[in-house]
Amino acid sequence: METEFSTRKIDEFHSDGNTILVLGIGNYLMGDEGVGVHFINRIDKTLFPEGISFVDGGTGGFTLIPYIESHQKVIIVDATMDGKEEGTISLLKPRFSEDFPISLSGHNFGLKDMVEILSMLDTMPEIYLYTITILKMEPMCMQLSPKVEASIEKVTAEIIQLIEKIKI
Repeated sequence: METEFSTRKIDEFHSDGNTILVLGIGNYLMGDEGVGVHFINRIDKTLFPEGISFVDGGTGGFTLIPYIESHQKVIIVDATMDGKEEGTISLLKPRFSEDFPISLSGHNFGLKDMVEILSMLDTMPEIYLYTITILKMEPMCMQLSPKVEASIEKVTAEIIQLIEKIKI
């Protein structure tokens, strides 16, 4: 079943009828680079209001487009190597691919390309990008460094506050 809002149709299969998506992305096997995936798999979803979709996006790239374009607001959690102190949380509201930080970690190519496609198709939702600063990617490592690990609880609290402000 499809629901229309604004000028486009929403795919309820990918949205479960929800308007907000919380998406964690990253590579679980690359140490801190997987913080977005660790975040989405560890959060207590009962702390969030009802009507929120949660997706472990992994390194899904283009396969995430149906999920993103089927929500009005998308909150993404991802790692970045931006030179800030390890575990620093930053919030960006990118509208175009050039608005994404240059040093977004290993899978940024897919995310930026995905945003370009959504813009061209005029199906771009409001995106809130939480980045967590990491210092390195560690192949074949599923552990997070202590500072990045500690950032998960902090970013969870920030996202809950953001959702209260942007809830439709």
